[in-house]
Amino acid sequence: MFSVLILTLNEAHNLPGCLASVQPCGDIVVLDSGSTDGTSDIARQHGARVFSRPFDNFAGQRNFARDHIAFKFDWVFHLDADEVMTPELHEECSRVAGSQDTKHDGWLVAPKMYFQGRWIPHCTDFPAYQARFVHARRFEFIQVGHGQREALHMRMGRLRSNYLHDLSAEGTDAWLAKHRRYAHEEAMASRQSNGEVRWNELLHKDALVRRRALKRLSQRLPCRPQIRFLYQYLLRGGMLDGLPGYRYCRLLMQYERFIDEAMRAQGKR
Repeated sequence: MFSVLILTLNEAHNLPGCLASVQPCGDIVVLDSGSTDGTSDIARQHGARVFSRPFDNFAGQRNFARDHIAFKFDWVFHLDADEVMTPELHEECSRVAGSQDTKHDGWLVAPKMYFQGRWIPHCTDFPAYQARFVHARRFEFIQVGHGQREALHMRMGRLRSNYLHDLSAEGTDAWLAKHRRYAHEEAMASRQSNGEVRWNELLHKDALVRRRALKRLSQRLPCRPQIRFLYQYLLRGGMLDGLPGYRYCRLLMQYERFIDEAMRAQGKR
């Protein structure tokens, strides 16, 4: 058995599906950031334990949960409200949790991302691994841009199974509004790091290391929105993902424009 942590803010639309997918887990915890749409009530109705904390960033929320919430099990899967766990992933996590593993502090998991009803693996760089299944007390998250990542000292493995993420769950307008907020955090992170690139990482055998290095390199390039579209749609094969893939690549191009706007605004301060 293992615990599940779900971060929420006004997720009444998405949360029921997420909660239904994790019912077999035995300990469901929702950390809410002040929802006003009944999210907390929905969570309790599905048997979840609900806690509240004002949002600072994703790493801060997850580390708060580690330090202040008593999980019933040693291993915790971190899930977002617009994501669902598959039976295959639940089975694999259960095996890890029951193995008395002391060699890993956490496990990387690759999401299968859907847009407008279709899995779009090419333009979402599948498999793009993220730290999601972690030991309740041994793990630490750090904030990177608008998201979080495992701390450098964490000992990580990789799971074969995937969770599902619906990128279009709330519609295009909501996606754009959310990523306009994310852009400010990405711009701030870029300015703080100065886009430092370790060139040996661009040729690293580990695809995750290469992906992170390419992201830092892209921060230095001109015409970044257009380059992002061409990279995802042509070089990464987004064209093979059909019309949803084309539409999603267009959204990624707009996101890069948001980041450029945020960087220019921050540069004038």
